[in-house]
Amino acid sequence: MHNAFWDHLKEQLSATPPDFSCALELLKEIKESRLRSEIEEALDTELLGRKAEHGALNVPLLSKYILDMMTLLCAPVRDEAVQKLENITDPVRLLRGIFQVLGLMKMDMVNYTIQSLQPHLQEHSIQHERATFQELLNKQPSLLDHTTKWLTQAAADLTTPLPTCLDASDSATVACSSPNEAVGSPEPLSPTMVLSQGFLNLLLWDPANEEFPETLLMDRTRLQELESQLHQLTVLASVLLVASSFSGSVLFGSPQFVDKLKRVTKNLMEEFDSRPEEAMQTVSEQVSQEIHQSLKNMGLAALSSDNTASLIGQLQNIAKKENCVRSVIDQRIHLFLKCCLVLGVQRSLLDLPGGLTVIEAELAELGQKFVSLTHHNQKVFGPYYTEILKTLIPPAQALETEVEPL
Repeated sequence: MHNAFWDHLKEQLSATPPDFSCALELLKEIKESRLRSEIEEALDTELLGRKAEHGALNVPLLSKYILDMMTLLCAPVRDEAVQKLENITDPVRLLRGIFQVLGLMKMDMVNYTIQSLQPHLQEHSIQHERATFQELLNKQPSLLDHTTKWLTQAAADLTTPLPTCLDASDSATVACSSPNEAVGSPEPLSPTMVLSQGFLNLLLWDPANEEFPETLLMDRTRLQELESQLHQLTVLASVLLVASSFSGSVLFGSPQFVDKLKRVTKNLMEEFDSRPEEAMQTVSEQVSQEIHQSLKNMGLAALSSDNTASLIGQLQNIAKKENCVRSVIDQRIHLFLKCCLVLGVQRSLLDLPGGLTVIEAELAELGQKFVSLTHHNQKVFGPYYTEILKTLIPPAQALETEVEPL
């Protein structure tokens, strides 16, 4: 090693408090070199070949050495597999088992290497994407115009109250208001709030609007897929919410019953996009049948003809975009996704708004995809967003000076 390394090591150990990072790295290298020497000496192929020719090769002893070395080098998850090999006495079975476990250990090392490199690869990707965009921006200064308009609209949305749904026909099923709707003056705007609102607005994007933000063009297809998934979950949760009000707590407390209703609804999701009225008519009939049959199987009172007609009617009304149940569920899923951006997915799942607990697993998947997409995008384009938001939020009103990671 160069003298510079030893000088650096001396400085670290003389510091207050001492820094042992270089010393530990050196010890690790010594350990690896020693192990390499021991393995090369014990598994000298020429020596082993000569022993085999003279019938002096001690296979059990050699196998024990290999197993000891595997125990030393393998990940904790493979300890049990290596221990099982120690009980095998048949040499053929033992060697076969050794090769199988070595194959698993090799995959463990590959996975570990990939995980170790992932942060560096992500950082390289971020820097590459940003540099590429900057080159385009240098050639076309107006390249952020649509992005600026997108964030301007997001800021305006935060100062404009949401319309209230007043569908009297569904008022008995669910109160038509946002579950945690704030009352009073709006909070001061912050870059994080505006950016979160902007990302949420992308899930409501009008396909006819060609002014899609330039910084998200590469993610547009994935955002459309998330929008479709959100739409399906809105219909699914709406169906389950209506069904729960007619099923009763005992019946709806059965996971098997809820899963059956989920399957009925999910199977018709593709048809819903093109023919919502027909799809919901089929769903309403099948859900009604499932409720009737399940009530009968559990020895519970059957629905009256009036309740059955009301159940079918409310389910069919979900086909309408302005349906109150559907509107509230849609607002609550958006609220959940907003919480995911601010608090993270796991914390947001701890306090789900009413009507969403039955689709918790589906929401977790949607939330994770949405957060991953927006987090990477913000890492790449955060500096551009910060400069734009400085022009949108008055200094006296801003809670922060730059965009913080979501």
